[in-house]
Amino acid sequence: MCGIVGALAFTTGNFQVSGPYLDRMRDAMRHRGPDGEGTWVAPAGHVGMGHRRLSIIDLSEAAAQPMTNEEGTLWVSFNGEIYNHSSIRRELETLGNHRWKTSHSDTEVILHAFEQWGIECLHKFRGMFAIALWDDLKRQLWLIRDRIGIKPLYYSVHHNRITFASEIKALLQDPEQERAVNEEALYHYLSFLTTPAPQTLFDGIHKLPGGTWLRVNEDGTIHEHRYWDVWDHTQPGTGLLKMKSRSVCYRN
Repeated sequence: MCGIVGALAFTTGNFQVSGPYLDRMRDAMRHRGPDGEGTWVAPAGHVGMGHRRLSIIDLSEAAAQPMTNEEGTLWVSFNGEIYNHSSIRRELETLGNHRWKTSHSDTEVILHAFEQWGIECLHKFRGMFAIALWDDLKRQLWLIRDRIGIKPLYYSVHHNRITFASEIKALLQDPEQERAVNEEALYHYLSFLTTPAPQTLFDGIHKLPGGTWLRVNEDGTIHEHRYWDVWDHTQPGTGLLKMKSRSVCYRN
């Protein structure tokens, strides 16, 4: 597992994202990534990402995160694994529109796949993932969670910014993050031992549902979309043979 964090300051306010601000959030999840850490902040201070790394697929420094494309117009911080990254990479290499700096990093595949197909690239991915992408050309932040929500991703919108992280404790490093109990979520937790997405036990902190992406514009406009639902891939159980009831005698 790895840990991702980040923040986008909206143009409606004057908040500035800084390296120390992100580092505090990032290192609150040190246990998620003992193999390395990284932080990127845009020169204007309006957006930034951090990453705690657990090296699994590509162990080289070239695969460190946050990672950018060859033009520096797209940045990603990613937790998880894309199981079919090799086949997607071969397809992208056939198209010939991309320059690669790693030999087998699934993180770089995410970058080039998004460049090639936009958000529709998600339908090619097979794996478990929580992805944060900053598109500098369109000035948009994308937060993405895998189909059934294996990898966690939390976010909070407050004080003219959105913050996100793999764990709530990272979001609580922001001194202006509200610390209050979500009473409705607490009721669900006491009833079912879980809180349904997008609720968490913290008021104002949300978890992105599985199979969902969030697109955030720098003016604070947010659009949420469910890109995958299990009910779209099921068939009703009609025409099945009915089992006949029978009595069974058990001997002691």
